[in-house]
Amino acid sequence: MIGDTKRFLVAVSILVGTCIGAGVLGIPYIAARSGFFITLGYILLLGLIILVVNLYIGEIALRTKGDHQLIGYARKYLGKRWKHVMEFAVVFGSYAALIAYMLGMGESLSFLIFGNTFNSLWLGILIGLIMALLIGGGIKLLKRFEKWGVLIILCLLVAIFIVFVNKIEIANLFIFNPMNVFLPFGVVLFALMSFHAIPEVKVVLKRKEKLFKKVMLTATLTSIIFYILFTLVVVGFKGHATPEVATLALGAVFVFLGLFTMFTSYLAGGNALIDNFLFDERWSKPWAWFFASIIPIMIFVLTQLTNFFSFITILSIGGVVSGGMLAVMVLFMIKKAKRHGNRKTEYSVPAKWWIIILLSLIFVFGVVREIVLVFR
Repeated sequence: MIGDTKRFLVAVSILVGTCIGAGVLGIPYIAARSGFFITLGYILLLGLIILVVNLYIGEIALRTKGDHQLIGYARKYLGKRWKHVMEFAVVFGSYAALIAYMLGMGESLSFLIFGNTFNSLWLGILIGLIMALLIGGGIKLLKRFEKWGVLIILCLLVAIFIVFVNKIEIANLFIFNPMNVFLPFGVVLFALMSFHAIPEVKVVLKRKEKLFKKVMLTATLTSIIFYILFTLVVVGFKGHATPEVATLALGAVFVFLGLFTMFTSYLAGGNALIDNFLFDERWSKPWAWFFASIIPIMIFVLTQLTNFFSFITILSIGGVVSGGMLAVMVLFMIKKAKRHGNRKTEYSVPAKWWIIILLSLIFVFGVVREIVLVFR
């Protein structure tokens, strides 16, 4: 029983640590510009949809023998052509996430050290190099850091509530801008995504697969509740003055603690990307490490020198384009996995065609809208 509890907590920590990263720091900003209750609606609706997709990915993983990442499942159940689409979505989303973490952590450290964000580029590069050394440590290092990282994240939420709950201005929660009604979609989707960490959970729960469904439910619901409460406090406290990196509005202690939310997500995301290159692309470990750690740093420098993408823009594009494409492919993979899987699953989630088509249309709408906005 103790073994089951430990495995369960580690698995939940990996998913929560992956989910609660740069996205949580961006949600209050878009909530302050669109409206708290509009954003709340997105968190609840997309949270429910992501929960369903997470359960589908878990079922696909359990129905398939062997260790695979999302690319491997796409190749098995959708074929080689769609495997390449999955490759693009996984790598694009992972790079967007790692770049956002470097930017967010760089700004946070610059604020802590210098009292401003002017040195975020150099500090972001330094963080990227440090993380490059860490993400080669594999699943054992990931498990060690995730447990402490998630504990710090939960302490952060409790501390924020104690300090700021009495400073909430109710009027700030009723801000509404109809021109920005679609603004939260991409950022909230990015914040809720933890698709690529689910295969890592399968590794952690080896021979304890009966815990898989409970892990999916617990981790996803924990992340949703965290986002709602964090956004409530920050927007209620700062209103329109909420910055893109939300913890910058709360003071140095919370900026420092906020760094851990991005640290845990960076560690999980980087390890998942390396595993994608190793297991599904069959690359050597040095090349997998290089493309999962050094290439993102180079892209980060390029985006910052051109000053084209802001923190929120990176979150939105990464969430909608990658998350939308990944989710749609998962929705079609589940039908194939139910028919052609080669392992008995520990749980099964209904996958009616009307559910798949409805959810696919929601994601396709988001992808098309984001692409139009970028190139308009």
